[in-house]
Amino acid sequence: MSCFRHFLPLLPCLISCLAAAEESKPNVLLICVDDLKPVLGCYGDKLAKTPNIDRLAARGMRFDMAYCNQAVCAPSRNNLLLGSRSTSLGIYDLSVNFRKKVPDAVTLPQYFTKNGYRSEAVGKILHSGHGNSDDAASWVVPTITEKVVEYLDPANSAGGKLTREEAYFTNQQLGKIGQLPKGSAWESTVSEDEGYSDGRIAREAIKRLQAAKERKDTPFFLAVGFVKPHLPFTAPQKYWDMHDPSKFQLATNTRPPEGAPRYAGKKGGEITNYTPIPDSGEVNDETARKLIHGYYAATSFADAQLGKVLDELDRLDLAKNTIIVLWGDHGWHLGDHGIWTKHTNYEEANRIPLLLVAPGVGKPGATRQLAETVDIYPTLVELAGLPKAEGPQPMDGTSLVPVLKDPAARVRDHAYHCFPRGEGRMGRAIRTERYRMVEWKKPGEPADNADIELYDYQAEQPETKNLADSQPEVVKELRAILDRHPEAKR
Repeated sequence: MSCFRHFLPLLPCLISCLAAAEESKPNVLLICVDDLKPVLGCYGDKLAKTPNIDRLAARGMRFDMAYCNQAVCAPSRNNLLLGSRSTSLGIYDLSVNFRKKVPDAVTLPQYFTKNGYRSEAVGKILHSGHGNSDDAASWVVPTITEKVVEYLDPANSAGGKLTREEAYFTNQQLGKIGQLPKGSAWESTVSEDEGYSDGRIAREAIKRLQAAKERKDTPFFLAVGFVKPHLPFTAPQKYWDMHDPSKFQLATNTRPPEGAPRYAGKKGGEITNYTPIPDSGEVNDETARKLIHGYYAATSFADAQLGKVLDELDRLDLAKNTIIVLWGDHGWHLGDHGIWTKHTNYEEANRIPLLLVAPGVGKPGATRQLAETVDIYPTLVELAGLPKAEGPQPMDGTSLVPVLKDPAARVRDHAYHCFPRGEGRMGRAIRTERYRMVEWKKPGEPADNADIELYDYQAEQPETKNLADSQPEVVKELRAILDRHPEAKR
């Protein structure tokens, strides 16, 4: 009892210290951008008009060699929110909800909620559509979602009808997609930003920040998911007018790499659900230039909306205690190898922008540290000072905090990604600073049965020829790295 009497005068101070520690927890603003590749000013693209992403990059660390774990929307977003690679989950398509594989998984926002945060989302974070849905357990309040496929001019949606991709993304008539009309691959209208989804997503995100400012005792984890530059390239005319279409260069390498397995690339797919793309997937030069113009215009539109959110974060004086992440879910082919959209193991589909702003941790800069989407989960946990997350899902990521402190630090020697193809084949890829090797085989089959691709990114024209047969020693070295990873789960 006497010990307690000595302790009693210290109690108010202890409570005050605990409260101060709670208040000092950093907020998290996670910005996800659909189909965004590093065609950004801060990544050296001379034609990009992305001033807001560029100024965000100037605040923190730019990862020049960041890669998704699979170049398709739903699995990539699973990788982000679970910290698990697709090959660990056994989920490779758009329709399978991750809870079917790991019912008790603790997602990144769930983990922050368990540690005293208010976790909420606006826009596209997890993939909704193609039979899949958002995850209510991940958020304190229901997610505010917006349309991915949206037209203001009915002429672009077959007279205002339900189009194929609209049906996919709203889970309508999924068994009858081929019977529905195609929508236009692009649209430019004289309209306000909020006429399209990303404008409304920015508006709602600003409201959430304003409400968070009033909740002084509760740190926030706010995920904001912009939908452009995902097809269709629909944006107000002013964003199209930012770009001179005559300056865009069409892809010069429009063939598959010589010696690559016939199934490693793709033709058609998603893009053939839009006009004027024929069912064959063949894109003529005029259409290719319009698609490239549309991609850049839609990226500028998303950049402007992101800028509004950053401005409000600054206006509310929240930036000084807010970790900011900008992440693209995968890359995008713009006609290279004759491919449009994503769904391959090649560089343009898998390299992503990744910006990390962590106030008080290191200095702004850039790094060539290889990074994966799954690294974001443990990085944010460590930056927030939370206990290490243990699952129950596989935790495949590596914290990038040492790299934020020192861009020359190295926490991994490769990035890993995958993509499946028909007949049960899985392409598992290792990307080092110089090389990419892809091993193609059915999970469980002997390694001797595999087809191998190898590309050298120090070559003058990478991905023009499969080098596996001519550089067996490099293949051996990279296969040894691949052997450190478990076989792909089915």
